[in-house]
This record gives sequence, structure tokens and C-alpha cells, in this order.
Amino acid sequence: MKKLLFFIPVVLFIACGGNKSNEKATDAPVEEKKVSVLSDAFNSSFEKVLTTYYALRDALVAGDTTQANAASSSLITAVSEVKLDELKSADTADIIIPTAKTYTEGITNESRGLLGESDIEQKRRSFQMISTGLFDLVRTVRYDKQKVYMLHCPMAFNNSGADWLSNTTEIKNPYFGSKMLTCGSVADSVVLK
Repeated sequence: MKKLLFFIPVVLFIACGGNKSNEKATDAPVEEKKVSVLSDAFNSSFEKVLTTYYALRDALVAGDTTQANAASSSLITAVSEVKLDELKSADTADIIIPTAKTYTEGITNESRGLLGESDIEQKRRSFQMISTGLFDLVRTVRYDKQKVYMLHCPMAFNNSGADWLSNTTEIKNPYFGSKMLTCGSVADSVVLK
């Protein structure tokens, strides 16, 4: 019994980090897992919007009007399926959901406009408006599941400049495609909380 009473504190001491080598390992900063404050249902529906948007961006980078049309159609569907009602608990002032609906309607209208254009340059103009609306939507709903970057090309549309969104900082310019694939820079991002 005496041996058992001695053995228990020794095991607890070792298990609780009494070993010096464990202390050094804990000196390094521990990266916490990101937990979203938004519901899984909302995040899942919003991720579909971003995924289809990125497919549209990639089609424009490739200069592929057929793929751009397919992605634009998918974007219309994804935007219509965003679960904005899931934001009710966060929208105590009844501002977020109506504002988000305004942006989703704008994205839908511009996506329909993109479908109606036959020229890749006109599709890129509609894409510019979609990008602006989507970035505003991301900020309005306070999407926090993944980082969203706003990239900027100062030379687009005769040096008027244009933005697009990405989930990385890698520059693949949808406004010039292969002509000037890496023209642009990171202009902004939605900071994860």
C-alpha cells in the first residue's frame, strides 16, 4: 500500500508535465483551431457560393466563355440557396439579412448579365460587379470560415482598375488571363476572428 501511495504522485507528476522536456515543447505557440461563430448550415451554403465564384474566376483566367457561363449559372443557384435565415441570432438590429439580400440580388442580376454577354471582355465587366458585390456580402455576413482576399489589377479596363476575390494570395488575373496572368496585388482581405 505504501508503494502504491508513493507511485500515484510520481505518475501524476510526470503526467501533468513535471518533466523539463515537456515544458520546452509547450513554450512554442499553440495554434488554436478556428471555430466559426456562424452556423454550419450557413457556412456550407456560403462555401458553395465561394466555390462557384472561384470556378467563374478560373474560367475567365482561362478565357473560356463556355466554362464562364456554366460557372455563372451555378453561381446563380448557389446564391439563391444561401441560408441567410441562419443569421437571425446575429442580426439583432435587423440590418445584416436585408443588406445581404440586396447583395445576393445584385450578384444574381450581374451573373445573369454575364450569361447574356457573348464577348469575354463584357463577361469580365460583369465579373467585376459580381466581385464587388460578393466582397461586400462576405463582409456583411461576417463570413469567418476561410480567409477571403481581394486582389486588384490597376490596369484592367483601360487603367480604371478592377478587383477579384481569392482564397489565396496567388495572382491569377481574370481580367487579362494569359496576356498578363500575374498583374495585380492583394488589396484587402476579410480578417478571420
